[in-house]
Amino acid sequence: MHDLAAGVASFQRDVFPSKAELFARLATRHRPETLFIGCSDARVIPELVTNSEPGELFVIRTAGNLVPAYPDTDGVTASIEYAVAVLGVSRIVVCGHSGCGAMTALAEGRELSGTPMLAEWLRHAGYAASGVSVAKLVRANVLAQLANLAGHPSVARAVEAGDLTVEGWVFDIGTGAITVLDGSDTGSVPTT
Repeated sequence: MHDLAAGVASFQRDVFPSKAELFARLATRHRPETLFIGCSDARVIPELVTNSEPGELFVIRTAGNLVPAYPDTDGVTASIEYAVAVLGVSRIVVCGHSGCGAMTALAEGRELSGTPMLAEWLRHAGYAASGVSVAKLVRANVLAQLANLAGHPSVARAVEAGDLTVEGWVFDIGTGAITVLDGSDTGSVPTT
């Protein structure tokens, strides 16, 4: 198991000194350009996948990269509003990934009564998906989350004004490939 204290000591000794100037700027300025909404999965690290420096991404990570439909009041909705209306991000990426545990549970119709909060959270996926392949569901879920995101007033206003672009990605963990979804699909789950 990774020793977190040793990791912090290594960061302070080896990483921070080489980026001290960057962190000095970040101490007084928070202006990320991109809101990255991804899965909580430990294998998908937004900063690593995008080769981003501290301060470049405003990150929301949830099980299944889910975006509650507006006006659901929760931390995700508040963070989206903050990123768009206060920080003024110019881009939002919703990123799903291969082998997603949340989408696997939905695709396989797994019994979730032992995890009632997870079962309630997964309702934000927006559809029953038992029997659909996980890969197809991952893609359809990203499109469904883009649709949910479009209903957030701060997002809709910024897109309409031309100040914000929104896109969906699917990250393949095994190959490192990113597929960009343009959102023109209906978001329905393919049946074949």
